[in-house]
Amino acid sequence: MEWQFIIDNYGPMLLRGFRLTIICWLLGSLFSMMLGLAIALVQRYAPAPVRWLIQVYIEIIRGTPFLVQLFVLYYGGPLVGLRLDAIPAGLLGLTIYGSPYFAEIFRSGFRAVPLGQIEAARAIGMAEPVIIRRILLPLALVSSLPALVNFSIILTKETVILSIITVPELRYQVERMSTETFLYLEAYFVLALFFWLLVETISRLGRRLEARITHYLTERP
Repeated sequence: MEWQFIIDNYGPMLLRGFRLTIICWLLGSLFSMMLGLAIALVQRYAPAPVRWLIQVYIEIIRGTPFLVQLFVLYYGGPLVGLRLDAIPAGLLGLTIYGSPYFAEIFRSGFRAVPLGQIEAARAIGMAEPVIIRRILLPLALVSSLPALVNFSIILTKETVILSIITVPELRYQVERMSTETFLYLEAYFVLALFFWLLVETISRLGRRLEARITHYLTERP
């Protein structure tokens, strides 16, 4: 295998693609998590017609492949006046795709919060925004953390689809290298290695964060 040739001639290009993959994943995860949290709160507090519309959105996005959503957004968007460059379109696509899954994770976390704590806070006169900020969200985040980390890992793998709209992330650069050198085995081995490193890092950070939160809760007086 021509590893030295790959490192000398394509190493910087692959690292640029990997850096962009990480940026797209970080921003896509953050934005979709924020949108998912907003959706979960709307589902909890909005009137029934609004909850029904939100549920329709969730079912449509969860029921269609990310590839199709990205094609519609990037190539169909100009038909309705939405013209985006490749990277903003990719980030928006990741945000839309991930938000229903994060919304369901947060909704499950909200349901895990003991109802007695919510009722006690209301009984002493706490306003609903304060209850959300100081009781509902912290407890829901603790119970939802493993699922949040798990779906964030899934989103790392979805970033490879961004290459179809010419986002120059890692898979795009790997495809370019394999086309120019015909080193297909080496190219996709590099792709797998980079993603394994990213996923392993996220998993370890998630486990450490979960352990610290659990330790903090058990040590509280």
